[in-house]
Amino acid sequence: MAKVTYHPAPESESETREQNSGSPNRRRRILLVTVAASVILGLVAILFGGAIFNPAATPESEPTMTATQIIPLVILVVMFVVATKWPLNIGVMGLVASFGVGYFMLGMTDKEILTDFPANIVITIIGVTYFFSMAQRNGTIDIIVQTCVRLVRGKTMLLPWVFFLLAASLTALGTFSPAAVALLAPAAIGLAYESRIHPVLMGAFIINGAHAGGFSPLSVAGVLVHDIAVKNGFPISQGSLFAASFALNLILSVLTVVLFALLGKIRDGATGQLADLDTTRTARPHGQQILWLALIVAMLVCALGFHMPIGFVALSAGLLLALVNIKEHQTFIGGVSWSTVLLVAGMITYVSLLQHVGVIDTLAEQALALGAPLLIALVLCYVIGVGSAFASSTALLTAFIPLAGPLLATSSLSASGTVAALAIAATVVDVSPFSTDGALVVANAREDDRQRVYKQLMMYAGGVVLVAPALAWALLVPTGIM
Repeated sequence: MAKVTYHPAPESESETREQNSGSPNRRRRILLVTVAASVILGLVAILFGGAIFNPAATPESEPTMTATQIIPLVILVVMFVVATKWPLNIGVMGLVASFGVGYFMLGMTDKEILTDFPANIVITIIGVTYFFSMAQRNGTIDIIVQTCVRLVRGKTMLLPWVFFLLAASLTALGTFSPAAVALLAPAAIGLAYESRIHPVLMGAFIINGAHAGGFSPLSVAGVLVHDIAVKNGFPISQGSLFAASFALNLILSVLTVVLFALLGKIRDGATGQLADLDTTRTARPHGQQILWLALIVAMLVCALGFHMPIGFVALSAGLLLALVNIKEHQTFIGGVSWSTVLLVAGMITYVSLLQHVGVIDTLAEQALALGAPLLIALVLCYVIGVGSAFASSTALLTAFIPLAGPLLATSSLSASGTVAALAIAATVVDVSPFSTDGALVVANAREDDRQRVYKQLMMYAGGVVLVAPALAWALLVPTGIM
């Protein structure tokens, strides 16, 4: 069985940041100002860009926002700033804000406030995280990793691609991106040190792979984006969204290899003492592991072949596994991503309330005053991309995708292409060490190397934030390929 010695991750993402930055508070302030400035500039471009790019438009023709619309919008911006600065769940804030705005400002009852509560998405999140927590507990993921590493047969430069495909497979089957990175990063970063592959390169491949599969029809993110699009009147192709995400992350990974090759950084000499790695033996799956693999196949047949809801199918498969191993049932329940349940439920509920008071429609109409749909789409890609590097990608997706509705209704832009560009721009930037995925890579670096990995991952993430939103926009929006 493969054994990789690595240092455990700090207890929290904030600890990772503190350990890897000489002046974390100063950097946090700079990045917070960057996020706030980017969001404000994006809103300014949407609200007032019409006067610059379309001077013929008259002020009377532009819609204006009422106090009932402005106050909930300001609350949303404050929520993002607070969630960026402090480790508070923005979903909890969203639910509280929904109650405050809906009950006290709009006079809504609790049932009216929760009318658009995303029950189907919540069931999907609970089901898939419950089922995949069992694979982590019973060692199935470890066996899959060991088997794939042995297939490389000593060709160490194939290792990043192995972990790219492993991460893509896990997320395509329903695992969350941070969960997939958390499962694979310890072994992958340990193998990178052993093979003298740059740990930042390996970390980037794991994260890109996780995002490559992250919008499959079986994944929570894929279901989330599709449901939001359908709810807002512009249904998209789930298969096209998945293909676009996979292709863009594949292209980004190839560009990453080219960049590291040009810089002479693919082979890393500054790795210190080698990890204790033994891949001469690979365990064979048995018992619950074989059952888990069989249930994955059954889930694929049910979800793709018979179009059954993946959340209920995953819960059913998980319950069967729990009955086989009843003693560890509570540990499986603990593997459910309750924080993500709160985040998605709270944000969708609050954004639905914003739609109820007309905030989304007014912002979208003001954005249309720019008179250039392609420019609006590019602005949205950059705002969501820059913000997502430091805040929750899921929260930003729930807030920004509805803005594309009126834009798509009044232009010839492809709905699938535009939504895919927004979704990809929001996720590929999660390589930032200030996001969960990037923090996991830094946390699994060697203790004496974390400072270097942190700084170089920061520089790499800066390049991704600069290039990736424009790349997603250029390949998917003007081309009409989807």
